[in-house]
Amino acid sequence: MMEWWDAAQQAVFEHLILPLMLAIGLDAQIEEGYGAALWFMVGVVQLAVVALVLVPLQRLWPAEPTAPSDRAVVRKAVRPDVIYTVVHRLGLFRAALFITLEPLWSSGLGLLRTWGLPSWHLDAVWPGVSDVAWVSFLIYLLAFDFLAWLLHWMQHRWSWWWQLHALHHSQRHMTAWTDNRNHLLDDVIHDAVFVFVGLVIGVAPAQFVAVVVVMQLVENLSHANLRWSFGTWGDQLLVSPKFHRRHHAIEPLEEFHGQRTRAVRGVNYGVLFPVWDRLFGTADHSPGYPATGLRDQLPQHGGRDYGQGFWAQQWLGLKRLWGRA
Repeated sequence: MMEWWDAAQQAVFEHLILPLMLAIGLDAQIEEGYGAALWFMVGVVQLAVVALVLVPLQRLWPAEPTAPSDRAVVRKAVRPDVIYTVVHRLGLFRAALFITLEPLWSSGLGLLRTWGLPSWHLDAVWPGVSDVAWVSFLIYLLAFDFLAWLLHWMQHRWSWWWQLHALHHSQRHMTAWTDNRNHLLDDVIHDAVFVFVGLVIGVAPAQFVAVVVVMQLVENLSHANLRWSFGTWGDQLLVSPKFHRRHHAIEPLEEFHGQRTRAVRGVNYGVLFPVWDRLFGTADHSPGYPATGLRDQLPQHGGRDYGQGFWAQQWLGLKRLWGRA
């Protein structure tokens, strides 16, 4: 299977990635292009899982059933989320970052190295661990999951960052496609921190890809419109659609007051493991599958517009950041 995968990656690189890189003058970054072929391939697999597994499951066990008369409205609302997911999972967003910010990033990282930024590996802190592949992978998975929890907490607690992150929460019809419904600037900040931390703690490129893929697939599942939990004990071990739906629930009225000028505090920030929410007191295992969205979207609370299409959502996010919307 590994031989087949390597051959497929080589073919994708030679017939798709390489011609594109040569066409836009990226001759000097051919090695990075081979890595881009890997991201493209795992992205195709992820899209197939969402479309062929999670979407049918949503029809069988929906947390929020869709009436036949509302299906056209729901499809229109979800369509931008599909675009976001395709752009991210096929590496188009990552390629845009590489072309625009990679020179600045490389020079900054080189400067930090000259200032003494250490080159070490987190899994080498415990002797012998780095020689056991699955233990090493689990260590990095836990480290990045905590980082994801912390960044998610900041997105809600820092008012300026919330103005961007609010787009993610503005989906009233949450589905397996909603995970990548983010403002592009929000993703730039988030991904830059992820890559920087990965370089600092010494995660191997292949392990980094594996960590990201696992986290993304679990996030697709946790955002799915599924009436699923993993049971009393299971929900303590892994973030379920029920657990994460509580995070996207329309915030209580007492939390809503003043939302236009400050962030909205939330619960259940975890990406993979609820343990971080348990440790920091942000876990909420309340029963039920609440409606999702933001209270200021409701007509009785102002009917705030977060945009219906991709570009409208991006523009309104910037306007919120500037305090103009």
